[in-house]
Amino acid sequence: MNVTSVEIDSQPDVWRTAWELRDEAARVLARPGERMLVIGCGTSAFVAESFALLREEAGLGETDAAYASEPRPWRPYDVVVSITRSGTTTEIIEAMNAVPAGVRKVVITGVADSPCAQLADDVLLLDFADEKSVVQTRFPTTLLFLARAAFGEDVSGLPDDAAAALADPPAVPDEFDHVVYLGRGWTYGLAQEAALKIREAAQAWAESYPLLDYRHGPLAVAHEGSLVWFLGARNDGLAGEIEATGATVVQGTADPLIELALAQRLAVRTAEQRGLDPDNPRHLTRSIVLS
Repeated sequence: MNVTSVEIDSQPDVWRTAWELRDEAARVLARPGERMLVIGCGTSAFVAESFALLREEAGLGETDAAYASEPRPWRPYDVVVSITRSGTTTEIIEAMNAVPAGVRKVVITGVADSPCAQLADDVLLLDFADEKSVVQTRFPTTLLFLARAAFGEDVSGLPDDAAAALADPPAVPDEFDHVVYLGRGWTYGLAQEAALKIREAAQAWAESYPLLDYRHGPLAVAHEGSLVWFLGARNDGLAGEIEATGATVVQGTADPLIELALAQRLAVRTAEQRGLDPDNPRHLTRSIVLS
């Protein structure tokens, strides 16, 4: 079994470990009324989008998400949260160095002594969720599991539910040349991440959109070789429109994080079917460090 698959299957146990950190995560991430900016690159940028919506929906204060690699006009934030598995991403370091004095800097990372961690006022260390694989799987899901717990949601049963789902996954067709993930609200970030897994691991055609925006143009390329997966959302009307194109529609019934874990499984399986090694995606490295 490849390393990526081992790490995907480890998620229930890793989430159980994260559950014990919920009070510390609440102290760092859930201070009511703080205006927060959450930044990341790649997977971490998608996680930042989901995180920001979850925090606002929990009533904890205005929360924006942004790509660290795309500088934006500064707003009066109280805290900037940087998400970086390795803690070495150049764009994250540059963004943290540009944060004005007096703004609290938080880093969520898998590496305690990383350059980003050294720039932070508070570090939320998820070293138990770090990965050997280039392709991120358990680190982003663990972060969002912990964020939901810190924001007051009871997710204590999710590890057992995830273990059951991974042990007996739903059947998904193998014959497709096009995968689309659709999400709504905080699960749109998950949809973007699920599509990225297909592109990274399997070098295959994958897209992601907000659920109801799919009919505003992207539906034109749906065909018999398309698999369209609704993550954490249902809409029978839209599903019918998509199925009329000949595409296969999956409307997930599990928790969105479990659906993402199943999507990770699909990415690995697709890579293997294409004769690719999901542990070594083409042109990619564990962290982007620029000279």
